[in-house]
Order: sequence, then structure tokens, then C-alpha cells
Amino acid sequence: MKHILVVDDNLTSLKQIKTLLAQHYEVSLAKSGVQALQICLHERPDLILLDVEMPEMDGFETIERLKKIPTLKRIPLVFLTVNREPSVQIRGLELGARDYIIKPVAKNILLHRIELQLRFASFQSHLEHMVMKMSDMIATSLAELIECRDENTGGHVIRTSAYVDHIGRGLLEKNLFSEELTGAELDMMVRAAPLHDIGKIVISDRILLKNGQLDENEFEDMKRHAAIGAEILEKIYSRTPSQHYLKYAIMIAHSHHERYDGAGYPLGLKGNEIPLCGRIMAVADVYDALTHDRVYHKGKTHEEAYRLIMKDKGTHFDPLVLNVFEDIHERMAADTMFMEIPDIQSNGDYR
Repeated sequence: MKHILVVDDNLTSLKQIKTLLAQHYEVSLAKSGVQALQICLHERPDLILLDVEMPEMDGFETIERLKKIPTLKRIPLVFLTVNREPSVQIRGLELGARDYIIKPVAKNILLHRIELQLRFASFQSHLEHMVMKMSDMIATSLAELIECRDENTGGHVIRTSAYVDHIGRGLLEKNLFSEELTGAELDMMVRAAPLHDIGKIVISDRILLKNGQLDENEFEDMKRHAAIGAEILEKIYSRTPSQHYLKYAIMIAHSHHERYDGAGYPLGLKGNEIPLCGRIMAVADVYDALTHDRVYHKGKTHEEAYRLIMKDKGTHFDPLVLNVFEDIHERMAADTMFMEIPDIQSNGDYR
């Protein structure tokens, strides 16, 4: 059942509207804009009916404050008012109201307008979800096209995205990095992860597909892909600023080869100077590189890769991120199949 929040300083009006809606919706009541904001933060309603004329915080100020809260700004809002002045109605619509209903409220009009706005909100949400999925599919396909110049790297972008999700959820469960990491931010990191190596588009096949360890000059050329990837994504983001996950894609592309001890590239960032998304991606990327065949090495078993990664705790990798990896590595292992090749030593070449 859809949840409607009714906000009005007039108790009689509140009771009347609740009576009209009670058979069709779950209804919450608020006698002020302040109380409405408190209710919304704890019980996100599907639609808000908001009186314009209220003391202290009127309907206009209430909607302005609602629109500043990311988790609440998309809730459809319908103003209730006795004021028939067009200027009042226009102001409300400009602030983001979806509709106006003149009081006293007629039941049929009220129910019809609510149902119309709920259907529109549902359709809009569905459409946005479809656009997001299409955008993600295009981004992932592009990343796979760049990554899969060698058949042995197929699936890398999908797997690393899943590993970022596993590690991020582990951090959330432990309430680590709570100021940097929320569920919504993790979702954007997961969407961004497939683009981490997009800068490899400028690296020659001679280097990417070299069957053996890179020499010093080749490795310097390979290292360019991190900064170039960030530059490419910055240009894409400048043209599509509504795609907020690209902010994380930029950070991940630029920082996933940084090391916790400062010995990484391209900037030599150290510790918490490295964005959290980059520190998470570093573990996911190296884990997948170790456990799957590449032109320059055979894939290791999960146990071997786990030992090698844990050995670099505090040097290559963030200790807190690795504490979570230690807890969830078996779940990660269950996400894909690993080739069990014994006694293979790592040369540190995680292209």
C-alpha cells in the first residue's frame, strides 16, 4: 500500500483528508513543515500533500528544504491551498511541486490527482532505471572491448565490479569509512568499476599482449593508462553531468594503481590520500589478475592469490580494506571459477 504524508497546520483539515484517503493508502499526518521533514527522514513517503499557508515554516520553505536532501528530493509533492492566485501556484510549481489542489478538497479530485502522480512517479522511476541499465551496458561493453584485446582477459570487468561490491558491502557491514561510504555511493562505485582500465585504449598491443614481463620503458608506457583513463572519463562526464557515477569512474581509473605505501602510480599517493574507491578497486583488480590467465602468467588458485594479497597488507593495500577482504574472500571465490595452478610465483605485473 502506498504511503501518503499529509502536512497541514489545521487539525480539522488533516483529519478530513485522512478520512478520505484511509481506505486507499497508508496515511501519516504532520502539523508543521519541521515535523514533516522529520517523518520523511525516517519513513520515506510515496507522495506528500503539503499545505502552503502554515506558520513558521510555510509550504514553500518546506519544499525547498526537502529538495536539498538527496534521498527526499524525488518524492512527488502536491500543494494544498485556499489561495487561487496564479502567482502562488506558479511559485510552487517552480519550486518543484507536481500539482495544486484547491481547498476544500473534493474526494474524487483528490484521489484522481494522487493516483495520477503516483503512476507518473512509478513510470519515471522505471524509465530512469532502464536508461541507467542501458548506460551501464554501454559502458561495460566499451570496457570489455578495450580489456578483451587478449581473449584471456574476458570477463575481467564484470568480475572486478562484483568484487568491489563484495568488499564495499563488507565495509558497510563493519561501519568502516562511514563518512565516505554509503549504500548509494557503493552502488555508484560498482557501476564505475568496469571503466577502471579505459585508458588502455591508447596502449599498444605490443605492450598489452607481450608474453612476458615488461621492460622498464614498456612499463612506463603502460603506466600512462591510469591518468589517460581519468582524462577520457572527465571529458565524458563534462558532457553528461547527470551521470554522477562517472565521478567515481574518474577517481577509480586514476587511483587504482596507487599503493598504500606511496610507491604506486601515477601520483604516488599514500594512505588515505588515495580515494577509498581506488583502494577498494586495487584489491579487486589484483585479485582478479592473479586468479585468471593472462598472456604474461598463468592464473593462481584462490588460496595462493589470497596469501599474496594479504602479504601486501599495509604496503600495497589499505589494512582496513584487507581486514574485510580477509573476512569475505571465500564469498568472492564462490563468485567465479578459478584455475588451480600450483607453485606459480607473482612478478608483481598487474597490468
